[in-house]
Amino acid sequence: MESLIDTRVGARRWAALGALTLAVTLLAVDGTVLALAVPALMADLAPTSTQLLWIGDVYSFALAGLLISMGTLADRIGRKRLLLIGVVGFGAASLLAAFAPGPGWLIAARALLGVAGATLMPSTLSLVRNMFPEPKLRTRAIAVWSAGASGGAALGPLVGGALLEHFWWGSVFLINVPIILLVLVTVAALVPESRDPAPGRFDPLSALLSVAAVVPFVWAIKHTAQSGIDRVGVLVAALGIGAVLWFVRRQRTLKSPLVDVTLFARPAFSGTILASVIAIFAFSGLLFFFSQYLQLVREYSPLQAGLRELPLTLASIAVVVVAVRAMTRLGVGRALGLSLLVASAGLAILAVGEGRDGYLVLAVGLVIIGFGVGLAFTAATDAVLASVPPERAGSASAISEMAYELGVALGIALLGTLHTVLYRAALPDLSALPEAARQSITDSLATAVSASTEVAAAQEAFSHAMQSTSVIAAVMLAIAGLLAWRVVPSR
Repeated sequence: MESLIDTRVGARRWAALGALTLAVTLLAVDGTVLALAVPALMADLAPTSTQLLWIGDVYSFALAGLLISMGTLADRIGRKRLLLIGVVGFGAASLLAAFAPGPGWLIAARALLGVAGATLMPSTLSLVRNMFPEPKLRTRAIAVWSAGASGGAALGPLVGGALLEHFWWGSVFLINVPIILLVLVTVAALVPESRDPAPGRFDPLSALLSVAAVVPFVWAIKHTAQSGIDRVGVLVAALGIGAVLWFVRRQRTLKSPLVDVTLFARPAFSGTILASVIAIFAFSGLLFFFSQYLQLVREYSPLQAGLRELPLTLASIAVVVVAVRAMTRLGVGRALGLSLLVASAGLAILAVGEGRDGYLVLAVGLVIIGFGVGLAFTAATDAVLASVPPERAGSASAISEMAYELGVALGIALLGTLHTVLYRAALPDLSALPEAARQSITDSLATAVSASTEVAAAQEAFSHAMQSTSVIAAVMLAIAGLLAWRVVPSR
């Protein structure tokens, strides 16, 4: 009888993990599903290039800015309770995004999705940490959870392609609603509640500073990339940096800080976080523009483009099979470093494939990238969660997730802006064309295709920009891999 009860408890834990993984997969899909919808969205809502970037990255900005506050709030009021609240909010924001009448409405809806998502991400991971206290089982559970995150990010373009083949662009948001209902029912039925038994006092000023430390700084980077260095950009960046310093100083004086900033004094902890940010930075930034490359340069349909990104998804999921064995044999530091170097090699191969005809080289590059990033994310997440006691799992999860989401936001903003700059630099002389035609081509490849103006030249410039961006991302991953290998301990 006792073994039967243990079996049932074990099965319930893994079923609950499935429900939490479905929630994080939904969030990850929502972060990248929009990539394939860009051409259809451009034709329907006609956003400017700046509005298009905000539609893509405001979701991650809101997530990154609120994760620390929401992780600490989850420790206080209950992780399951906050998760259920966030699920309902995410469904409502998805409906608003699906039927947005203009670019401004869509940006606002994406921001609300980010706010709701910020309640989900740390709650799911901290619940996993508390449901699986055993180290080996925890690593395996985090590998499953990470496969949902990285695999979901790669699955987004395929889901978007399948929907856009038959429906309008709003369907990529509307599909969230039935999945949200499933998550709501399964989490309510299967996931146990947990919280910090002695959370201390919640500090609203720290919560405000955590937002002020992220959003202004990233906005300044985007503004400077678009308009050059000016007083507004410098002032906003200074405000963001000032908020960071104030936040850190305040955390040192509080009895119950939102973030234990002393953790960052440990090279192993800070090295893991930095490596995670760089990995997701390169992965998400490239993925956002790679989907456009497949449609606008290779001229695949949305579904065909999504299918051609499937190797990335499968490789990310396959990490579950080898993650525990790799981390046991290599140790966390070496596993993290090696996985980032593998992903770097994949990006280099992808850069070669982007300049050649055919799909095989691209597929090989995608498989290697998916495997490397999936293993890196698993190793980094496990290392962060293992460094704190279970009652602080929410705040530790928030740090890990903030690194992930900040990497996504910066990847789209910075690599996206870099790609745009390189694209414009690679364009031929357009001075002989009318003003309207020049504007269409220099704005983006999507507007050039819509205007049917100098499409071949714009496609070639886009390809050159993709290759350069891929090489830069590969170098960044290689540096992060060497950093992790040297700094993060393997035992």
